[in-house]
Amino acid sequence: MSQTASVWLVVLLAFLLANLPFISNRVFAVYALKRPKNLAVRLAEMFVWYLLVGGLGLSFEQRNGQIAPQSWEFYAITGTLFLTFAFPGFTFRYLFKRRS
Repeated sequence: MSQTASVWLVVLLAFLLANLPFISNRVFAVYALKRPKNLAVRLAEMFVWYLLVGGLGLSFEQRNGQIAPQSWEFYAITGTLFLTFAFPGFTFRYLFKRRS
C-alpha cells in the first residue's frame, strides 16, 4: 500500500470510529449495556478508538519508513482532530430533536 493510501485509510477510519460511539448504543459496537450509554462512557470509548487508530497509523508509518518522533503537540492536534471528526455523531445523538 502506498503512503498516500495509508494516510487516507487512517483518516477515513478515524472519522468512522470517532462517530461510532454516538451512533451505536453498544460499547465498542459489540457489548450491550443494561442502561443506555451516557456521555462519559461514549467519551471513554472514543478515547480507546483514538488509541487504536493511532496504533494503526504508527504501524503504517513504521512499515513505510522510519518513525518520526512526536511530542505533546502531535497528540494534542490529533486528539482535537479526532474530537472534530466526532461532531456529526455528537450532533446526531444530542442536538437533533426527536419526534415522537
